[in-house]
Amino acid sequence: MNLSSEFRDPDLCRRVLEQIQHLADSPFRFMEVCGTHTVSIFQSGIKSLLPENISHLSGPGCPVCVTHDLEVNTFLALAKMDLRLATFGDLMRVPGSGGDSLKKVQAEGARVEIFYSAFDALQLAVDNPSENVVFLAVGFETTAPTVAATVKVALNQQVENFFILPMHKLVPPALLALASDPDIRVDGLLLPGHVSTITGIEPFMFLAGDYNLPAVISGFEPLDILQSIQILLRMHKEKTPAVINNYKRAVADQGNPRAREVMQEVFKPVDTAWRGLGDIPGSGLSLRKEYLGFDARRKFEPAPLQPETNTGCKCGQVLKGKILPPQCPLFSCVCTPAAPVGPCMVSTEGSCAAFFKYSL
Repeated sequence: MNLSSEFRDPDLCRRVLEQIQHLADSPFRFMEVCGTHTVSIFQSGIKSLLPENISHLSGPGCPVCVTHDLEVNTFLALAKMDLRLATFGDLMRVPGSGGDSLKKVQAEGARVEIFYSAFDALQLAVDNPSENVVFLAVGFETTAPTVAATVKVALNQQVENFFILPMHKLVPPALLALASDPDIRVDGLLLPGHVSTITGIEPFMFLAGDYNLPAVISGFEPLDILQSIQILLRMHKEKTPAVINNYKRAVADQGNPRAREVMQEVFKPVDTAWRGLGDIPGSGLSLRKEYLGFDARRKFEPAPLQPETNTGCKCGQVLKGKILPPQCPLFSCVCTPAAPVGPCMVSTEGSCAAFFKYSL
């Protein structure tokens, strides 16, 4: 039996689900903190199989969804300048103020190109030395090390026409903001497997130690998720909160020290704004002094539109777990994947997009 089929085995899943049903003798609310978990929970049917007294909430684990309005407006302002913008594909349809998106300005003549890595964008700059190339550096700890490594290569090779727009965000400070918010009630957290390959387990220990919140680093196959929910339930029932690594085949408890070293060499933590969560201390990454020459904000000084305040979109409330997507008045009527109002409906990892695709 290969690894993926083992973690999709229906008999094993059924047995774990029976144990979950036995443990779930009181209401329990868990939140997953990864967009890939969001999709997997819906795709595999786990949400519909869980006992009725287990509530599932989606947290701020989609990097596109938590990108702040001002950041969106900033990269849209850059796209309208005389340069080439390199981006991951899932940013193309994120709506900015005034009805713009990268896809729209691209259709109007802006040079916006989709790339799968920062290194590919750097190569574009090397191949076109007379043109400025800006890479939109978005994502969590998973993508930040590769962007950092790319910037190091650009410095070593003295590439003077390559820049990044730093928009990376760090997951542990966001979870601290959620855990310390008295209006957000969750009984356990599914922690992101991809992020944890970089961070390891230590940055999440405060959840159990300071807030008595059980938390489990989980993989993404159905059995991974069911086992992790089972562990959360048992800790909740026995009142023994801890942070457990249930994804040891991919996540070392110490994470990836070399990746963190590269990330910390190029970037430094800064306060930054998250959609829905507001300003969170130490939750963003900015280029360190010796790498500031690669900062697109400093080089091109874009003048973004100020964010709109009354769009009606409740994406921020969804990201906090305060409401479910169908509770947003725009959901499925005004806001759809074909015509998204907010980023939670744009990204394939967004809660609203998942609800729309799998629940309607």
